[in-house]
Amino acid sequence: MGSLANQRKSGLQVECAEISLIGDRDDNQDRVTIASGDSAALLIVLDGMGGHAEGARAAEVAVASLVDTFKQTSQPVFDPLGFLHLAVGTAHEEVVKLGAGISMETKPRATCAVSLVQEGSAYWVHVGDSRVYQLRDRRMVERTRDHSHVEVLLREGLITEEEIQTHPMRNFVECCLGGDSTLPEMSISQRKKLQTGDIILLCTDGLWSGLDDQSISSFYAGEGPDLQARLQSLGQRAVKANAPYSDNTTAAALRWLK
Repeated sequence: MGSLANQRKSGLQVECAEISLIGDRDDNQDRVTIASGDSAALLIVLDGMGGHAEGARAAEVAVASLVDTFKQTSQPVFDPLGFLHLAVGTAHEEVVKLGAGISMETKPRATCAVSLVQEGSAYWVHVGDSRVYQLRDRRMVERTRDHSHVEVLLREGLITEEEIQTHPMRNFVECCLGGDSTLPEMSISQRKKLQTGDIILLCTDGLWSGLDDQSISSFYAGEGPDLQARLQSLGQRAVKANAPYSDNTTAAALRWLK
């Protein structure tokens, strides 16, 4: 079990890709992994929160915990939603341990997006402002809503979608893995049935903050370069759009082949 680029097995026929670009930062605190078995795949994207001590370490510990929970679970997963809740909760506990004895403002933290794909369906969970998109025929079927201050303002009608990009508090997240020991708010999807060609895309804010939903939705045309090349191009566009202050830019994508 491990990362896969293109897997065509009887139980799981998918094409996968992942990227993590440093952008204009001195180091990369994002982490990305795609773990797979014969009948299920787990996509993981984490963003070690900038400004906090050992953000990269928080992301590494969380990834390791999530993959370990996946490995220890029989597949296909019997209770996908319960699995996601348990996996993220366990990862949170591991990141909290990193912060033992450290002042609250410098405890390691991370945002995350995780998706389980099996039996023609996808399920996902996110904490913070790392996102999950479901794409079909170059359009967005669905995306997660961030746990962020600007998302609260949007829901209350105090700002518009367009104003989010330039709002001074656009990078302030309401919850994350690590920090306080209390289990963070997490949003878990219901079952999302996949059609042939559907793409599940997970990404950190370094990718989506520089691109609108239409640019993200249409990044893969289904012809020409493969998914890895298209995802790499999308990431480079995001870095360029955010230059000279681009953040780490990370994404994982899975295309359902059958």
